[in-house]
Amino acid sequence: MKISELCEMIEDSFRSGKYPLTQETEKQRSKLVKVINRSSSEDLKGDNIIIETRINDFFVMNNYVSEITHLPGMIEMDTLDSFKMLSRRMDRIKNDVNDITIKKIK
Repeated sequence: MKISELCEMIEDSFRSGKYPLTQETEKQRSKLVKVINRSSSEDLKGDNIIIETRINDFFVMNNYVSEITHLPGMIEMDTLDSFKMLSRRMDRIKNDVNDITIKKIK
């Protein structure tokens, strides 16, 4: 399996609702998530595998070595964790902006 095929499968899983997303904002953002291969090759047996998880302008990059047992599953789990982290961060930024706006109005 190529890395880009794995990334596409993970994106499809987000869009189809396969993953347990508890927040309404997570469910909405699952349609926007991009999982991108930033490695220099498509080979899961490569030296340095780099996967980017992106929601709009926010992203996380994870690096892997091919010796990891069950590497595709690890990439999938890390992508889900990265997505949830990004979603929480976006919620906090949105709340901070709202707080600043309210303070300016007062």
